[in-house]
Amino acid sequence: MRILLTNDDGIHAQGLAALETMARSLTDDVWICAPEAEQSGASRSLTLAEPLRVRRLDDRRFSVRGTPTDCVMLAMQDLVEGARPDLVLSGVNRGLNAAEDVTMSGTVAGAIEGMALGVPSIALSQMMSGYHGDRREDFGPAENFGPGLIARLVSLGWPSDVILNVNFPIATRDAVGHVEVTRQGFRDVRTRYAEQRTDLRGRDYYWLGYRNEPSRPAEGTDLRAAYEGRISVTPLHIDLTHMETVHALRARLGGVAPGLKAAMPQVGK
Repeated sequence: MRILLTNDDGIHAQGLAALETMARSLTDDVWICAPEAEQSGASRSLTLAEPLRVRRLDDRRFSVRGTPTDCVMLAMQDLVEGARPDLVLSGVNRGLNAAEDVTMSGTVAGAIEGMALGVPSIALSQMMSGYHGDRREDFGPAENFGPGLIARLVSLGWPSDVILNVNFPIATRDAVGHVEVTRQGFRDVRTRYAEQRTDLRGRDYYWLGYRNEPSRPAEGTDLRAAYEGRISVTPLHIDLTHMETVHALRARLGGVAPGLKAAMPQVGK
């Protein structure tokens, strides 16, 4: 099995090293293409206004001055030599990628790009107790349970238009609960905010951050599983259509758009 690894925390991230260890326990055919610098929150953005610079760090390891989506696209199109990958793994992210965060996550976006290019893809994230500079975080649950879970998921398979979003909880290696297949949840508190500050020249600027406020997620959601010490596996796809509203609007809205009928020329008059 040939595996392509990427992430959004950057080529030197501890989580990517953990992911490489996991992947090499499954195969010796591992390729890595990750951003040169952190791209957290990049979502599916592409680098369109400047060139993409690639550095080859060794035979199968590349860094790209771009986004996770750029990395997967370049790897699949040009950098991976020979056969295309059989699996894309994105992560292991430093912190959860759950609930509404999945729409902004570069980790999830890396997996989505793999899926869009026809390769089964999994995004993996490790819940953290906090973020304190460059301290070494505990990726133990992901490293311990990830390889077996990935192998099991690959053997089971999933639809070609779906990615699997896996979140590992904070726990000791012996205390992680069972695996739960979940749905995407939504927080009932607003944790994201912008703090206004002043630089040394007296100019105002803003720094984005998160408040450490747990929400009260519903049963069966990715957040609830993580809070209660279970590994969460959430199937995601990029069809954002809300079908209930589609059906409701079809019953009331159709034909010529309102306001256009009177302005349209009358044929034959």
